[in-house]
Amino acid sequence: MIDIKFLRENPEIVKQNIRNKFQDKKLPLVDEVIALDEELRANKKRADELRANRNKVSKSIGMLMGQKRFEEAEEAKRLVAEGAAELAACEAREVELEARVNEIMMVIPNIIDPSVPIGKDDSENVEVKRYGEPVNPDFEIPYHTDIMERFSGIDLDSARKVAGNGFYYLMGDIARLHSAVISYARDFMIDRGFTYCIPPYMIRSGVVTGVMSFAEMEAMMYKIKGEDLFLIGTSEHSMIGKFIDTINPEASLPYTLTSYSPCFRKEKGAHGIEERGVYRIHQFEKQEMIVVCKPEDSPMWFDKLWQNTVDLFRTLDIPVRTLECCSGDLADLKVKSIDVEAYSPRQKKYFEVGSCSNLGDAQARRLKIRVKGADGKTYLAHTLNNTVVAPPRMLIAFLENNLEADGSVRIPEALRAYMGGKERLIPTR
Repeated sequence: MIDIKFLRENPEIVKQNIRNKFQDKKLPLVDEVIALDEELRANKKRADELRANRNKVSKSIGMLMGQKRFEEAEEAKRLVAEGAAELAACEAREVELEARVNEIMMVIPNIIDPSVPIGKDDSENVEVKRYGEPVNPDFEIPYHTDIMERFSGIDLDSARKVAGNGFYYLMGDIARLHSAVISYARDFMIDRGFTYCIPPYMIRSGVVTGVMSFAEMEAMMYKIKGEDLFLIGTSEHSMIGKFIDTINPEASLPYTLTSYSPCFRKEKGAHGIEERGVYRIHQFEKQEMIVVCKPEDSPMWFDKLWQNTVDLFRTLDIPVRTLECCSGDLADLKVKSIDVEAYSPRQKKYFEVGSCSNLGDAQARRLKIRVKGADGKTYLAHTLNNTVVAPPRMLIAFLENNLEADGSVRIPEALRAYMGGKERLIPTR
């Protein structure tokens, strides 16, 4: 959500940004909101004039009555009544105008960073760098659920009976591996100076609309019927919401937090064969990282955040690459985003395992997350988020890249302490 003052003073910049995101249908909204904003400001000015006049005339009525100037007093009362009717109309119109202006401003996309490549969708994202050399073994790598089944580690059939498609039971060594990865990611981020947090798993609508666009909310969020509560799609939502309507001392920034949570997503739409199994599901767990910082520091933190994910995956012997998300692939609140993709030896290609985003002051504007500077003035913070690790999708990359020819799975040294010292997993089937 951009500043209405910026839009008012730079309409062509806002329109070009909309074109760069290939959302031309939103172009008329810029002129509409400018006109509405002008009417709103004029309406407020008139309402202020009416209030000032009412106060002035009201004070004179008592004086006129005391002086027994009854006719003049009655005329003053009539003027107050007329002004009251006009003021009520102004106040009602102000509510209407503010609601429509806010509605439009919520769908006009944030101004993207100049470095963002222009492109229509994720097919035009730009590879930045690769980390680690992909290894394609000379033996066939099974589909990830087939690997898990060799360890008696997954039961999709029972999960379908219990909850439907998009759910799973993880068991035995695979379930332990899942938990080990989460615990390792937690400690990895703590060692990098982040504060560990377990947040609420449900949030109110005011937080939902503060952290994401309406389109994202509709596609992702599960609503609790009869209550103003939504299940979180990622802990970023409740973690950023933690700072709603706060004024934070500049000296206390940055806030660097890493959070664990289950995540719940609708995952609407049909997906390809590579997204069956546990690749795209309704319920999963994730370790997240978020930063609340000064505006001038957000580019630096952006680079630190995605690098954390790259570093973690490399300690687990998983080759990864980074992709710069193009303009058309950015959600409306995002200024800049980089995806981290892991290599799949089975598919001989990379797939997404994490996404790092700089949202500028968009979330802070919606949620009123402010900073008080040394000079006493307040300004909006910048917010950023990134996936540390999200199994079971991460498990797909882990199992494929650490699978041995005999069907066992090698446990990298960094993870062995979380697996009871095991150096490899041995199939049970």
